[in-house]
Amino acid sequence: MKHTPVKVINKKRIAIGFIVIAVLMILLAFRVAWIQIVDADELTEKAIGQQTSDIPIKAKRGVIYDRNGKELATSVTCYSVWVRPAELAENKTDDEIAQVAQDLAPIVGMEPDEVKTKLVKEQALVKIAQYLEKETADQIRELNIPGISLSEDTKRYYPLGNFASQLLGSVTVDNTGRTGIELEYDQYLGGIAGRWVKNTDVTGNELVDGSEEYFEAQDGLNVVLTIDEAIQYYAEKALEEGMEKTDADRIMCLIMDPQTGEILASAITPGFDPNNATEPCDEKEREAFEELEEEDQMSYLFKMWRNPIVSDTYEPGSTFKLITASSALEEKVISPTDTFTCDTKVTVAGVTLHCWSTRDHGTQTIKEALGNSCNPALAKVAGKMGATTFYKYIELYGITEKTGVDYPGETSSIMYNLEDVGPVELATMGYGQSISLTPIQLLTAVCAIGNGGDLLQPRYVKALTDSDGKVVEQFKTKVVRKVISEDTAAEMREAMEYVVAEGGGGNAKIPGMRIGGKTGTANKVEGGKYGDYYYSSFLGMAPMDDPKVAILVIVDSPKGSYYGSLTAAPIAKSILEDTLRYLNIDPQYTDEEKAAIEGNYTIVPDVTGKEYSEAAGIIAGCELGYSKPEGAGDEFIVAAQYPAAGTKVKRGSNVYVYNQ
Repeated sequence: MKHTPVKVINKKRIAIGFIVIAVLMILLAFRVAWIQIVDADELTEKAIGQQTSDIPIKAKRGVIYDRNGKELATSVTCYSVWVRPAELAENKTDDEIAQVAQDLAPIVGMEPDEVKTKLVKEQALVKIAQYLEKETADQIRELNIPGISLSEDTKRYYPLGNFASQLLGSVTVDNTGRTGIELEYDQYLGGIAGRWVKNTDVTGNELVDGSEEYFEAQDGLNVVLTIDEAIQYYAEKALEEGMEKTDADRIMCLIMDPQTGEILASAITPGFDPNNATEPCDEKEREAFEELEEEDQMSYLFKMWRNPIVSDTYEPGSTFKLITASSALEEKVISPTDTFTCDTKVTVAGVTLHCWSTRDHGTQTIKEALGNSCNPALAKVAGKMGATTFYKYIELYGITEKTGVDYPGETSSIMYNLEDVGPVELATMGYGQSISLTPIQLLTAVCAIGNGGDLLQPRYVKALTDSDGKVVEQFKTKVVRKVISEDTAAEMREAMEYVVAEGGGGNAKIPGMRIGGKTGTANKVEGGKYGDYYYSSFLGMAPMDDPKVAILVIVDSPKGSYYGSLTAAPIAKSILEDTLRYLNIDPQYTDEEKAAIEGNYTIVPDVTGKEYSEAAGIIAGCELGYSKPEGAGDEFIVAAQYPAAGTKVKRGSNVYVYNQ
């Protein structure tokens, strides 16, 4: 057989081809070596990752209890629906997958296109929806779709709905604390998530020879509040009734145990439902909310979630006179027998400051000045102390700093720097203007009067417990410092009792109960100046021989009557009546009171010559109603009354007062 000789050009081509192949083989060998040696660890990790299913196991969030073990926030079983896109694609065509999306969408409350996007994702496991009820989960099970599965989950649930909502707060969609106690104690409530790690194939099925590890979740701790659910209910009920009567923007109530600093109730109305915390409860408000821009909606929600008792400041008005008077008594710049003359005004450094009343209070002791809520008297008391001494006691009372309450977002007072305080600023601060503080700062300070002079740190939480109810951590009463002596505290308790028994705080008087208090009315600052609306408040304590509860009620912008004696004091009385009865504090009647009760009568007091707001409180303190001429405001001097003073009438009868 004749062989064809290889041409030179072909030899060159063969040589070049050989060289190319050789180079490629060398490069391939180099690449294989690089992969096996240099990239080995990284690729091994990737391979393991692709073959490993790492499923998080959520921890059960701890329960929030009231002080008596009643559940205020808990976690309930719900379900999440998942899809394994690869398994679904193996069993369904594109059209069938679209139909699956159509079937699932109405059940899970989503749009079909949104569901389909999740069904075809290039991931091993995709969550379609979460927090489904059992009935919803059962509907999905009945569809029996390959690649679709359900897992148990937990959802935060507030069994009492809109109850202590600003206090409790709420959680985000991933079950972490967003506001309130839920946020403050999130690290304890949240627990530690577990993991389920196993080897799987591309469709998510477990490999026969694969390994498996299960790390159990550690459930969160339970939080036991100092709040008493019953007292909280009394407060919220009275606030709702107060909203109807006053048409206020909002009403706040804080109740503390002055002996321990424990907060027994913390109520704000209007509230919200933490089960659905991202929209208002009220239907009209919800419609208006939906019309807002996204940024405005967030501002609305932040305001709705906010707890103004801790996070907002306000001018306390005459309730602050308790701080001024007790400081002066403790410093001994005044005594209980010293007198102060009021002719409706006082001139300080050339500036005339007026009393709230248009009638003069005459000569009065400090106790009587508090009963009359006399501005000139307390301005003079502050002047006697001087700014340095006054500020010393403001600091002792904790007004210049945060209380340290266990709650997020606490703010502090707004007040002049000491070097900026002149005689006029000192005088106005003495009767509760030109200073802003939080409600919790004021009530915490005044609790020192109730317990003998100790400033206590307020707290919302009593203890942390585990899932078996065993106490993990107990929070005890913390004494911050001594503020005033027992003698001064006793003098002040007597003065507070006088305000309710014989002064303008009579709307808070409860027969047989020793109630003490102080009313307050202060213009709201709007745009840097005093506006047309008021903070009307009542600060009270009972029983005054051994105080068990201290209460502060603040009515924000009441319409119509705006004096604290007419708006806040009746609300406080309603709460105290229920609370003292609940605490099994029995009334102690004098012989005169017993006779009046048995005979169902009372004696009409003399209120002629008094301001209407003061007269109304005194009349109400005698268990009588009161009426004024149609069209008359709240700012007039009572010129006449019917029935006349000293008349014996049935309890609940009406006393008519006239301005001319």
